[in-house]
Amino acid sequence: MTSTSSTTPAGGTTAGSTTAGQGPAPGHRPSPTALGYPRQGRDRELKRALEAHWAGRLDAAGLLAAAEEVQDQRFAAMAGAGLREVPVGDFSLYDHVLDAAALLGLLPGAPAAPGQEARLARLFAAARGAADAPAWEMTKWFDTNYHHLVPELGPDAAPSLHAEDLLEQVRGARRRGLEPRPVLVGPVTLLRLSKPADGAPAGWRPDALLPRLLPVYAELLALLAAEGVAWVQLDEPVLVTDLDDDLAALAREATGHLAGLADRPRLLVAGYFERLGDAAPLLLAAGADGLAVDLAGADRAEVEALAALPGLTGRRLVAGVVDGRGVWRRDLAEALDHLEVLAASGAHVDVAPSCSLLHVPHDVEREVQLDPEVRSWLAFADQKLAEVAVLARGLADRRDAVRAELAASAAVVASRRASRAR
Repeated sequence: MTSTSSTTPAGGTTAGSTTAGQGPAPGHRPSPTALGYPRQGRDRELKRALEAHWAGRLDAAGLLAAAEEVQDQRFAAMAGAGLREVPVGDFSLYDHVLDAAALLGLLPGAPAAPGQEARLARLFAAARGAADAPAWEMTKWFDTNYHHLVPELGPDAAPSLHAEDLLEQVRGARRRGLEPRPVLVGPVTLLRLSKPADGAPAGWRPDALLPRLLPVYAELLALLAAEGVAWVQLDEPVLVTDLDDDLAALAREATGHLAGLADRPRLLVAGYFERLGDAAPLLLAAGADGLAVDLAGADRAEVEALAALPGLTGRRLVAGVVDGRGVWRRDLAEALDHLEVLAASGAHVDVAPSCSLLHVPHDVEREVQLDPEVRSWLAFADQKLAEVAVLARGLADRRDAVRAELAASAAVVASRRASRAR
């Protein structure tokens, strides 16, 4: 999408007039966070456990115990990097789009019988097929190498809430002393990624289910508010694609409906894999309490255009200035420049990778066979969290607080640049 053109924000100062080193909005201390974290385990423990379960060598309890150990790893890694608000609900035994369908009562077939084995069998039937139903097809998650299942929905779909797994992840984060931010596949993205089920009338589209789906999201938001959840992350990456009139109308209806609820956490709408462009002012106007934006590879002009958006002042802005799916270390000085521009807008800026870190390995320090110089150029999930933490501290406490880290980053950037020139 094209970025929205620059305008003067409500405060009357254009983003281009920002001076280097200007601090964050008064009363807000920038914090590091993430939109998601790898979920297979550092040694692919979850993958092996899932394969053992499907082969009949591991029961449901064993699979869920392995998943809990991986969750411990994930929470420990994020807490160790200085994150206090962490994503939950981005974890999955198999696929987060499948999980969204289960959460919202959109799986095919009759509800599962009581018990873990029956519940997991119904979940995995959509992934692997069953005697009475073929598996859902798989396709790429936008332009990444991750594949997701494609929900098959018809006009008789009757969404209903099944939030037990998500609530357990929320409580699991709290048990570990962390603040959970549930991650939900947004209603517009979920419907746009779905396809009509066999037997649906010609020309019928899953978009038609939005009025039926929104009350279930509303029920979920009320449940999360009752759990004391402060923020919910609605992932709407479909909004970085071409924003035609139909898609804009869906986004306006969905965001406006959910933002208008009295009983809900605050809504952080996340778009990634490209700029939100014209979707950003639409979401702000519809009532989103915050935006999470992909700024990987953004230039100064794009950052200034974002900072100049009307309505951004006082809203939360999770700035994805570290590439969430690339493998190179970030030029931290440049990223901090961009963050300072955004902070001058009056937005409450926090710092994050541009998208979920599920697209990269865990830790480059485990790659002991790599040439040390090459390894110094690379950043996997743990290194990206460290970069995000440095940038949040630099924005909150000014550049002097991270002078050593900025110098180290500059040396890495120069080393890689010199190698490319050779």
